Amino acid sequence: MSLKNNPFTNIGIHFFLILVSITCIFPLVWMVSSSLKTQDTIFKDMSIIPKTFEFENYITAITKGKFGIAFINSLIYTATVIIGIVFISSLAAYAFSRLNFPGKNILFYAFLAYMMIPLPGIFVAVYVLLHELGELSKELLGFKIIGINTRSGFILSQIALNLSFAIYLLKTFFDNMPKELEDAARIDGCTKFGVYWHVALPLAKSAIGVIVIFNSLTIWNEYLFASIIFNKRELMPLPVALMKFHGSYVTQYPVLMAGMTITIIPIVIVYLCMQKYIIKGITAGAIKG
Repeated sequence: MSLKNNPFTNIGIHFFLILVSITCIFPLVWMVSSSLKTQDTIFKDMSIIPKTFEFENYITAITKGKFGIAFINSLIYTATVIIGIVFISSLAAYAFSRLNFPGKNILFYAFLAYMMIPLPGIFVAVYVLLHELGELSKELLGFKIIGINTRSGFILSQIALNLSFAIYLLKTFFDNMPKELEDAARIDGCTKFGVYWHVALPLAKSAIGVIVIFNSLTIWNEYLFASIIFNKRELMPLPVALMKFHGSYVTQYPVLMAGMTITIIPIVIVYLCMQKYIIKGITAGAIKG
């Protein structure tokens, strides 16, 4: 009997994976459980299910911590950036894969090279660029379109900072897409953009799912760049608001746990809805034929 078909080996592998899963899930379960306890019972009552559920912790987190505004901000930033990344990267990837134009390879390799640069290393340059663009637009148009304290500056910079991986992944997928599908679409009267919109984009759903998940995690959890860009409380996303909330309620652990639970709920929902695309999307362009 081979090692692969040995029942004891399979039991051992499953047991190990169960232990790893419990290790990963337990902190989240403990966080949710702690958010439903009182300050007096959080360190005395070690049970996972509290004896009484203190939902007032969530009300305190939303009202006193101003999580309502931060939650809406994060939703706006994440949704807008994801839509921008998917649309721009899919267009660019399709162009790199199917069109011939001067400097095509140089531009693509430049995008790949950008992936090797740590993001904190370019924050200063992006900060200065947004500031200059904000002052320029203010002088020319009479009001600020892109500025250091505006949502648009944060959204546009996040789209630009996260394009490279999306373009690389989608180009790999489009390279392996049968050209016969495009030829059939052109025979039916589709333009180049029509082929992209009606044929290439629907077929790339698995790759787009991976891009949505990875970038949702990145944008939703963005703290460092957001803390540099925003200096007004009403513009801050959840991670920045959570840190300031932590400073105000550092000893009120149930309220702090409630705030952290609110922070992770949307991204967990996104992951559960799109998890089937992770492996499929990553390996979609890896096999020819």
